[in-house]
Amino acid sequence: MHVFGDFLAVLLTTLGDVAPIVFMIVFFQSVVLKRPIPRLKSVLIGVVNVILGLTLFLIGLEKALFPVGEAMARQLSNPDFIVGIGVEYLTADWKEYGWIYFFAAAIGFATTIAEPSLMAVAYKANEVSAGTIDKWGLRIVVAIGVAIGIALGCFRIVSGTPLYLYILGGYLVVVIQTFYAPKKIIALAYDSGGVTTSTVTVPIVAALGLGLAKTVPGRDPALDGFGLIAFASLFPIISVLAYGQFTDWYAKNRNRSTEEEKENGL
Repeated sequence: MHVFGDFLAVLLTTLGDVAPIVFMIVFFQSVVLKRPIPRLKSVLIGVVNVILGLTLFLIGLEKALFPVGEAMARQLSNPDFIVGIGVEYLTADWKEYGWIYFFAAAIGFATTIAEPSLMAVAYKANEVSAGTIDKWGLRIVVAIGVAIGIALGCFRIVSGTPLYLYILGGYLVVVIQTFYAPKKIIALAYDSGGVTTSTVTVPIVAALGLGLAKTVPGRDPALDGFGLIAFASLFPIISVLAYGQFTDWYAKNRNRSTEEEKENGL
């Protein structure tokens, strides 16, 4: 009964979240466009599948992934693990937390690869570009950006440095990259930063940040525990823009080499 009660509560919450979207679609289709909903049966089946899928997914996050993320942060920052058995006090020296940075990068990469919203964007980007943008390639590049961002965000929590310095510096890099990156990749890069902060990444990353801030001496979870999600949104933009710049540079160099070979009669 307890499991059923949890399922029902999450189901009702999901229905409330999905209802405005369904209402707006039906309203515009029926009232504004004055057209019948195409393939109504398939649409209804899809809506039911989305609601059930989100419900089960959110239950899994709440019961498994969220506690695991916080527990891992607590265990990895335990003085017995970092310094040695029997040590009760842990300093805030950033060099002591190497395993935390590695775990943060790994969990950031893994959750981003599993992010449904990123899968949808990668699929559409591949479809629109006629296969030029590889689905797995885009997901891996975005995941690398998130991994770097989450690791750097954990370093910020441990070191206690101001969040705004990282955010201002990161967006300064983005602005500079925007002037030099290929135009066709800029919009996709900005969207890639937004889709990383969704159903899989946010709960685990938030739990990691709060768990770490509770453990590191001198850190306040309310002040230092948050901010990792900003890193998860910012650094994928940098990584996708950098990927676009690299591929553009590589293509130009390859074309130049081919032309030189033709001129030399090779």
